[in-house]
Amino acid sequence: MTEHKKPLLDGSGADTKEDKTATAILRRKKKDNALIVDDATNDDNSVITMSSATMELLELFRGDTVLVKGKKRKDTVLIVLADDEMESGVARVNRCVRNNLRVRLGDIITVHPCPDIKYASRISVLPIADTVEGITGSLFDVYLKPYFVEAYRPVRKGDLFTVRGGMRQVEFKVVDVDPEDFAIVAQDTIIHCEGEPINREDEENNLNEVGYDDIGGCKKQMAQIRELVELPLRHPQLFKSIGIKPPKGILMYGPPGTGKTIMARAVANETGAFFFLINGPEIMSKMAGESESNL
Repeated sequence: MTEHKKPLLDGSGADTKEDKTATAILRRKKKDNALIVDDATNDDNSVITMSSATMELLELFRGDTVLVKGKKRKDTVLIVLADDEMESGVARVNRCVRNNLRVRLGDIITVHPCPDIKYASRISVLPIADTVEGITGSLFDVYLKPYFVEAYRPVRKGDLFTVRGGMRQVEFKVVDVDPEDFAIVAQDTIIHCEGEPINREDEENNLNEVGYDDIGGCKKQMAQIRELVELPLRHPQLFKSIGIKPPKGILMYGPPGTGKTIMARAVANETGAFFFLINGPEIMSKMAGESESNL
């Protein structure tokens, strides 16, 4: 008597066992500190709001400083506030913070306690050029001093924040923080704001970096590439403990326009790796040795 096994693939289009194994890296376990992003009711660049039940679950208190991680290896530091009208598992941050974390409404962020954050001895801040056109006078006195005085705001190097004052809204970027990449601006912190304004185009290029969410229809291929590239970069101890060498590289092939380059860009942006795009015609030459020198 033969045993009849249930087929792995039926007419409904369900994934096979092999497909589930291949895409296992894409599935992440839901953690208590993984919260859904919602829009903030108060437009404060330094605040993250969550319910009292969520704060109790994460062992956080009102006014605590937390490290919030978003996408593309971006993070920032914020102050926790409670709002009992909110649902559990939801966090509210304003648009400026969402841009710093590279997340949109409905995305997932992770919240981690940051009790050892230090006071900054000095920070360097520069305005975005198109927000200060036509403004005369001291930016420090009109915008920065009222924003930071007695507020004890946490700042993160590379973050953008907006300040309202004098009938205008000015956007600033934290260029440098001393002694660490993130710290709290205290009363004795020196705020340096002298220098040329930063061009908007440079910041827009950083905000528009391609990520995993921008790619659709390549679920299995994306999982295989992440397994070959992201795992060795983020968890090299896995390969060391097993005793095998991580892959040196991968070759993606397919017709033009199927997403090979954008997938490589996404992996590089999400893992923080360097990415060099070299097209064949740029290096090809009829002269002997010139192609090698171009490369």
